[in-house]
Amino acid sequence: MIVVSGIQPTGNLHLGNYLGAIRNWVKMQDEMDGDSRCMFFLADLHAISMPHDPAELKSNTLEMAAALVACGIDPARSVLFNQAQVPAHAELQWLLMGTARMGWLNRMTQWKDKAGKNREGQSVALFGYPVLQAADVLLYQATHVPVGEDQKQHLELARDIAQKFNNDFASEENPVFTLPEPFIPPKAARIMSLRDGSKKMSKSDVSEMSRIELADDADTMAQKVKKAKTDPEPLPSEIEGLAERPEALNLVTIYAALAETTPEAVLADHGGQGFGQFKPALAEKMVEVLGPIRDRFVELKEDREELDAILARGAAKAREFSAPTLDAAYEALGLVRG
Repeated sequence: MIVVSGIQPTGNLHLGNYLGAIRNWVKMQDEMDGDSRCMFFLADLHAISMPHDPAELKSNTLEMAAALVACGIDPARSVLFNQAQVPAHAELQWLLMGTARMGWLNRMTQWKDKAGKNREGQSVALFGYPVLQAADVLLYQATHVPVGEDQKQHLELARDIAQKFNNDFASEENPVFTLPEPFIPPKAARIMSLRDGSKKMSKSDVSEMSRIELADDADTMAQKVKKAKTDPEPLPSEIEGLAERPEALNLVTIYAALAETTPEAVLADHGGQGFGQFKPALAEKMVEVLGPIRDRFVELKEDREELDAILARGAAKAREFSAPTLDAAYEALGLVRG
């Protein structure tokens, strides 16, 4: 089993990022047996498909590497790297451009959403980046790719490109690419804003009180939980009692996710309590779980030498693992390389 997954290097990582995706990566890593492999990459090449600040991209890439390691990704057990240090990603994207079809890319929902009405003004990279996503996973003969609802279409595209390439340039007995299967992680908790239970927790929210950031210290976490929006009613004993109470549901959901239990179990323990009792319990649980992650994150973020070394070692492994597939693709296309 070869699992490959990427994440955009964004700054100001928050509780939603950790509970939504990163913790599932750690669980996948921990459940792998000796013959399997997890490859996690920072999608810095994808980031340049949209307008960006170069200094910010560099800083965010290093910060994301620090966050992943702090959250439990072990560079000795998983391959952790950024795309820019493995030129094979960009090379294979170009080799696959001859196989991908304009019609396939035009149907991509994310292209339509991000381009909006100004398609003519968008970068070619934004249109073609699903082909880079295909290269990202096909390069390593990935057997499984963790996908949420928003990425299923892109994985289907990767399979279509791999199938057409194999049909056109290889044989059924000796295909160049493995067709990756979707890996549906356990359903992640949907973490909402602490100021508005109808909106997802987001780094773009103007209010820092709306989110718990990985860099927050214990006092800051506790203060944000204390000031989180709620209602005057006590917690119910049954989940149905939270149907019209989004902020209360959000705090219960966060507690359940941190404790790795269910909202129903949280209400069984805390039903009948007012928020004057529940919020301190939530803050305590948050500090217990996130405190060690925060300390390691802050320490690593300031250690550029260690971060460079982690990414360099991961990239060296990735280049080694990618070489046979890239060579096979060049050979299959009839390209002379000396």
